[in-house]
Amino acid sequence: MTDPPANPHFSDVEFLLDGFEHVETREDLRERLKLGRPLNVKLGIDPTSPDLHLGFMVVLDKLQRFAEAGHRVTWIIGDFTARIGDPSGKNITRPQLTPEEIEANMETYKRQAAKVLDLDKITVRYNSEWLDKLTITDLVKLLAKTTVAQMLERNDFHNRYGAGTPISLHEFLYPVAQAYDSIAVSADVELGGSDQLFNLLLGRHYQREYGQPPQICATVPLLVGLDGQKKMSKSLGNYVGITEAPSDQFGKLMKIGDELIPTYARLAAFRPQSEFERLKRDLASGQANAMDEKKSVAEEVVARYHGSDSARAAREHFEATVQRKEIPSGDLPEIELGECTRVAELLVKAGFAQSRREAERLIAGGGVKVEGAVVSDPRATWSAGAPAVLSVGSRRFVRVLPRKG
Repeated sequence: MTDPPANPHFSDVEFLLDGFEHVETREDLRERLKLGRPLNVKLGIDPTSPDLHLGFMVVLDKLQRFAEAGHRVTWIIGDFTARIGDPSGKNITRPQLTPEEIEANMETYKRQAAKVLDLDKITVRYNSEWLDKLTITDLVKLLAKTTVAQMLERNDFHNRYGAGTPISLHEFLYPVAQAYDSIAVSADVELGGSDQLFNLLLGRHYQREYGQPPQICATVPLLVGLDGQKKMSKSLGNYVGITEAPSDQFGKLMKIGDELIPTYARLAAFRPQSEFERLKRDLASGQANAMDEKKSVAEEVVARYHGSDSARAAREHFEATVQRKEIPSGDLPEIELGECTRVAELLVKAGFAQSRREAERLIAGGGVKVEGAVVSDPRATWSAGAPAVLSVGSRRFVRVLPRKG
């Protein structure tokens, strides 16, 4: 046995597993750490959309924890599996991505993940490196190690089969391909969201079949989206994107229900479990002010992705424009009046609406203001002779300059 590295967290099971919802198993991890060598820790993410959101960052933060402790961490970008489409948690077949879409998404993922990951300590690999090399014979041998009954144990497959909803054969390939990733990198530990547990456990099964020690599977809770009901997802529109402007991130976070403040403090702001428990207790007893705590959590989250100065400015913007109903005093984007004669036309020109009809609906809904005064007539003309601020809701502002000449 070799001497373990000097890193104090290298063998600290509580540090390594802090924040995980399910671990298969803690005892396996303790035994594996006794070997004294860095563990091969794996996380796979498919580049299925152009941007990452806060939900992805929950597990990326845990991956970084293993890297900080001195373990050998591999982030697998699933360029091959993205072609199949991950059916996890879905009641319909996911669309398959084109190679061009996958390549574009991969580049943005790496850039955005660097907000949480120290990529100098992490190896990034693409699973097409080994999965593209499999022959049809190799694939048949892989599939022979799994039964249809095993696949139907997955909740999503089970529910779809019971409801008579079609399941394409290629979808069965997804968990098999993910399991083969674990064999390819000789994974000791695989991380994932709670909806990935079946896939992770299948990796243990395949590793045994290939003579490898079965990996430890550790899953994190799924971050509930802004709607307070379903997991954060771009397709559901209940997400906070990593690349969104600070004021947009802050404004979105202020929409979460008060009951989610402790959860976002824990999973999005990465506060310790003790803070989760304190917030939950103090909010329930009335000792903590929900609005103040929510703003504090939102500011922490924005600071992680944009810096403390931008986060503080986003908070001040929210307090001024939403809480005090003020018009922002700082620099605003500007547009010229040009040939526009109606407020609806300016909304389209400013990019606040896609069409004049949509702009008129915004006006009819009472969300459009000129210099803080509500515009109520969808056919209202622009009468300001000097620069004036046009706004939609509490976060979209533009300064309209008079017509030249």
